[in-house]
Amino acid sequence: MNTFKMHKSDFSEDKWLYEITPKNKFLSLNLKEVWRYRDLLFLFVKRDIVTVYKQTVLGPLWYLIQPLFTSITFTIIFNNVAGISTGSIPPFLFNLAGIMVWSYFTSCLNATSDTFRANAGMFGKVYFPRLIVPISVVISNLVKFLIQFAIFIAFYFYYVMKGTVIQFNESVFLFPLLIMVMGILGLGLGMLISSLVTKYRDFSYLVSFGVQLLMYVSAVMYPMALIKMKMPSLAWLVQYNPLAYIIETSRYMLLGVGDVSLFGVLYVVAITTFVFLFGLLIFNKTEKSFIDTV
Repeated sequence: MNTFKMHKSDFSEDKWLYEITPKNKFLSLNLKEVWRYRDLLFLFVKRDIVTVYKQTVLGPLWYLIQPLFTSITFTIIFNNVAGISTGSIPPFLFNLAGIMVWSYFTSCLNATSDTFRANAGMFGKVYFPRLIVPISVVISNLVKFLIQFAIFIAFYFYYVMKGTVIQFNESVFLFPLLIMVMGILGLGLGMLISSLVTKYRDFSYLVSFGVQLLMYVSAVMYPMALIKMKMPSLAWLVQYNPLAYIIETSRYMLLGVGDVSLFGVLYVVAITTFVFLFGLLIFNKTEKSFIDTV
């Protein structure tokens, strides 16, 4: 008769490479572990880019159709019908610049806000740093943004060749940092909302409705100076909206128009940092027990 003996040394902690435990610090980014799983991160990015439009007729052309048709619609309704002036900048180009940046934020927010619920099956079967999933969304949406930015550049040179006086602001080299701030803000809000959705399912419907309303107080289709002049009593809704200031700053960098100040930039950075850290705290806390409630 065979006898199976177990020795205490067989279960020594030194024999394990990794220890899976929920006892993480609330604000732990765990970047070392995220870097260790970088191959998985790149795989998720590839999945997000390839599979989204895999079974569609137009495929990646939707990346181009959406901002173009939205810009045309905004130009007709808000500039031609409502008479909103964009100064010396062509209305279509003005709208395209705002929609391009706004689309990047909403894409990051909508995708990351469903992280736990959409990946519950995978999270319950295999371990990897959960933070990889929302980070992969922000990176994959950056590819979409770059395609739309190329379209913006094409129309920019088209209007310049027609004789329209447009010029980049000297701070345009900081534009990538501005987009990074927008992505971090979307990531922070998305992590926070994703944590709430695990307990309150109907919160996802409120988010989709709220994002549509948020667009109208984010200066996407009008300059901030206009709301200050037309509705000074409600201008604070736009002035203290970090999204509105990011969009206004992006048009200032790309088109040389807009109302930008150093205080506004510092305000946006402070709000973005707070939202990201708070979202990360709630995300890490929810990660420990979400599988029981999702």
